[in-house]
Amino acid sequence: MTIDRDMLLCLESMARVELKEAERENARAELQNAVNLFDELAALDTRGVEPMTHAFEAVNVTREDEAVPSMAPALLLASAPQQKDNCFMVYRTVD
Repeated sequence: MTIDRDMLLCLESMARVELKEAERENARAELQNAVNLFDELAALDTRGVEPMTHAFEAVNVTREDEAVPSMAPALLLASAPQQKDNCFMVYRTVD
């Protein structure tokens, strides 16, 4: 794939940016280099290589979900500008 002026102008439009003329040539060259790297990767023989989602085995470290006592309502509401019936009072956002 070749990144030409028309392609670059289309990309500018989609990204909603407007480059100066000097910036355009620099951006075009950098994008072309990136595309060339992908072309090199596409040329590699990957037969027999299993697809993977992570370079290293991902293991989630989680704790058991168990109920624990909460903080006292008075302590939680101590910095609330307004409160009512042990709840924070906030401005209405939906009518």
